[in-house]
Amino acid sequence: MGEMTLAAKVTHVPTMLLSEQPGKLEGCRQPAIDGHRELGRRARAAGVDTVVILDTHWLVNAGFHINSNKHFEGVYTSHEFPHFIQNLEYSHPGAPALGDAIAAKATEKGVHTLSHQVPTLDLEYGTLVPLKFMDPDSQFKVVSVAAWCTVHNLNDSRVLGEAIAAAIKEYDGKVMVVASGSLSHQIWENELYEANNGTFTISREFHKQVDLRVLQLWEQGKYATFLKMLPEYAKFCSGEGGMHDTAMLFGALGWDKYQGKAEVLTPYFESSGTGQTNVQFHV
Repeated sequence: MGEMTLAAKVTHVPTMLLSEQPGKLEGCRQPAIDGHRELGRRARAAGVDTVVILDTHWLVNAGFHINSNKHFEGVYTSHEFPHFIQNLEYSHPGAPALGDAIAAKATEKGVHTLSHQVPTLDLEYGTLVPLKFMDPDSQFKVVSVAAWCTVHNLNDSRVLGEAIAAAIKEYDGKVMVVASGSLSHQIWENELYEANNGTFTISREFHKQVDLRVLQLWEQGKYATFLKMLPEYAKFCSGEGGMHDTAMLFGALGWDKYQGKAEVLTPYFESSGTGQTNVQFHV
């Protein structure tokens, strides 16, 4: 019997990589990096051997998709931010059986999902950035799930999350589930970015206030209230990837039946117009 041992919602801002390089941004994202490293430390201490990452930088336009390759290896440069993420080397083992099982169970539940084992299907930085800091020694087996879902409804993502939990129960291992995406995600308009110190600010005060309320609801354990507002939150605060990663995560946790503790590991911070944090949901 497998076990979902840890669960988290995490940031993947590319300035985390620049934070470790000499220059004007050196050290700027240390709290976010520390949050990732602490999650990795906790996962290893708990015996986690596999991580399922719900990646809001993997865009899909039909169906749900899982990257279930046996091994991931390459050198990544971001098309979106080539000046931020360049030549990022990675090598991680995969967990094809778990990816296949998630797809099968989701499809059985009426949510068409495909598991892919295609060597040329690369990982996106919503997966690679968290792995760089959580798993620098490549100890964890990796399954990456597309969570930038452009024509999908949140309830189907909830069902996919339920399938993730069901597949983990039959998996031979301990698993960490990571929703990789921001809270609000309205990036600064290009002409306003520099004038508003865009790297360190949020583009809409309304978004910030809703983000802070969401974190408050999580810390108070008022998950049912949060889930009632999730569709509007995703829409009106431009949730990254439509917040499908968050719906998947809560689906895996039990949706409004989840009663665990939300622990903020990285205090809320503003980045390029967006709202960011690292939060562990105890299971």
